[in-house]
Amino acid sequence: MASSITSSFQTSNLRSVFLGERNKISVSRVPAAHVTFLRKTIECKESRIGKQPIQVPSNVTIALEGQDIKVKGPLGELGLTYPREVILERMDSGILRVKKAVENRRANQMHGLFRTLTDNMVVGVSKGFEKKLQLVGVGYRATVEGKDLILNLGFSHPVKMAIPDGLKVKVEDNTRVTVSGYDKSDIGQFAASIRRWRPPEPYKGKGIKYADEVVRRKEGKAGKKK
Repeated sequence: MASSITSSFQTSNLRSVFLGERNKISVSRVPAAHVTFLRKTIECKESRIGKQPIQVPSNVTIALEGQDIKVKGPLGELGLTYPREVILERMDSGILRVKKAVENRRANQMHGLFRTLTDNMVVGVSKGFEKKLQLVGVGYRATVEGKDLILNLGFSHPVKMAIPDGLKVKVEDNTRVTVSGYDKSDIGQFAASIRRWRPPEPYKGKGIKYADEVVRRKEGKAGKKK
């Protein structure tokens, strides 16, 4: 008798919990809502640098083949391969224009970059570039011996650097170094490698700095007042 009462109580209890009648909870089935994703269109503005034309001097020849370009002038020859996002067009007036092949963010970035690289090649083979450095410090001096640049920077031995092909290095007053050539990238890289031996320190300004570089100076520690 007791077991039948317990069994009926458990059945009634489970039924009431399942149906939500024990805590007066009504359970209803609600259809799931539809989720809609909005696609936002990103507008890519045209590069102000990329849309500028490139003037080609009369002593420079341009050879285009697909996405490859070769620029030849009195100072040398340079080549470049364009990505698929941009194309190069030669106008009847002799100028060059770099245009976007597609409309997306990467094409907008490549547009200005490769216009600058192309202009650097044209200017490099026709006029050339140069980078000037200044040695500041007692005993700091530089000399050119053959195809090597010798730097005395206070180390136990002089620093010997081989001058890359296509670059020229001139030293004036033993402290002013001029790196020149037709490839702007190579000039900047070699000048940076020279500066890396003795970057200018902020207290007395000793080291190797670019001629147009401004070194922010720091004030040294003051002695104790007596």
